[in-house]
Amino acid sequence: MTVNESPRRAEFRGQLPIGGADPIPCFVLDNGTRVISGRGLTNAIGMRGRGSGIERVITNKTLSPFVSDELREELANPIRFVGTTSRTSNPTSGYEATILLSICEAVLDARDSGALRTEQEIRYGQFCDALVRSFAKVGIIALIDEATGYQEARAADELHRLLEHYIAKELLPWTKRFPPEFYQELFRLRGWKYDSMSVKRPKYVGKLTNQIVYDKLPKGVLEELRRKNPVVNPSGTRRYKHHQFLTQDVGNSHLERHLATVTALMRISPSWREFERHLARAFPEAGGQEELPLELDGGDY
Repeated sequence: MTVNESPRRAEFRGQLPIGGADPIPCFVLDNGTRVISGRGLTNAIGMRGRGSGIERVITNKTLSPFVSDELREELANPIRFVGTTSRTSNPTSGYEATILLSICEAVLDARDSGALRTEQEIRYGQFCDALVRSFAKVGIIALIDEATGYQEARAADELHRLLEHYIAKELLPWTKRFPPEFYQELFRLRGWKYDSMSVKRPKYVGKLTNQIVYDKLPKGVLEELRRKNPVVNPSGTRRYKHHQFLTQDVGNSHLERHLATVTALMRISPSWREFERHLARAFPEAGGQEELPLELDGGDY
């Protein structure tokens, strides 16, 4: 933001409980930017005491060598904004929320190199490790949206941007994504004979795969996969595998983690009905406890 630019306005405000730190004040601005204050950033990584907030990261003798030029530039150019209560209130400064992850990465790089030696510096590493673990589980953007209530007001095109993360623009080469254990446990629970040497599956397996796998991906993903990979003949088959349309970094990564979870739930279940109960508890928003219908046609797996 240049000196002559008017400050943005915070449309949403909340408290972000994350890691081992106190709740972090966070904001969503009128242009959709998620913001954390400089003091919130330093508190999040366990910095205490007097000082001018985030500048302590740049000037800290231990951390400074691990701060990239890009991060240094971002820290030197905070975002000015006014609060949610009045357009005439004095502006405050903050930083785009994902900068917190960049700071954590710098601290953890310092830790991994053995540079963190004092009790205070080691605490920085512990806080950042807890933060990064939390980011990996949920994601900083989703957390701030929930803390501020912004998820109720997101623009409709947010779904399209989400799909861009999950759906590849070009067809990916075929590679095996579903482990044999997934089918072995699925066949066991359905009472079917499993042949590890055969790649043929009952048509119903495709529908079950949609119900317990693709339907559990973010809303809209399965619909977009069906649009990009339509049924091509009366038998209900499709030209490609759905996972060939998922992005490598997000879509297929999410799919693989989900498959590991579902396979584990099947492995501990003595029956299909018990597996449905486990699945409903693991994915309460998407799953129910009714038996999946048997009279289904087509397969999308």
